[in-house]
Amino acid sequence: MRRHPAGGALQHPAPHAVFRAKLGRMSADTPRRIVLLRHAKAEWSETSDHERPLAERGRRDAPVAGRWLAGTGIIPDLTLCSTSLRTRETWKLAVHELPQRPKTVYEERIYEASLGELIALLNETPDDVNDLMLIGHNPGVHALADALSGEAEADLLPRMNRSGFPTSALAVVAFDGSWKALEHGVGRLIAYWTPQG
Repeated sequence: MRRHPAGGALQHPAPHAVFRAKLGRMSADTPRRIVLLRHAKAEWSETSDHERPLAERGRRDAPVAGRWLAGTGIIPDLTLCSTSLRTRETWKLAVHELPQRPKTVYEERIYEASLGELIALLNETPDDVNDLMLIGHNPGVHALADALSGEAEADLLPRMNRSGFPTSALAVVAFDGSWKALEHGVGRLIAYWTPQG
């Protein structure tokens, strides 16, 4: 035990209430949600694939996807968006429909990422993030939604797989635990939406 310079014993302070609250939030059963959005329809152009802009249909669909997300009541704590032009334009149009803008990170690793690379990226998410949104590309986004969904509500999983996860589609996967523990089959597909219905 340390001694105070005046000779009295120093007491170790009890953990601060905020620290205790943080520990409680980081428990192994913390409920989390992942919102996966495939970019809206893009134009085929002479530019590089990375710089393809949204087509007119994509500019119509992206805000509708944002309105659907707003209607779920899910407001992501963090959004990870591919650096491609079409994903950035999709997010710019969709986010205006949300009641508040989440923190957004433009992440170059999402572009052309494999399923394993996407899971590894999600494993890096800080534990104070409960609801995360990822805006990316197929086949990665569809593969991620399918791989994480060990179970699903009603017919959502076969419906998602039949549709092929078209442009502007959204899937919401819920799971409990830390981001580091996120792996194949730990989640439940709780919502799936496409502009086509």
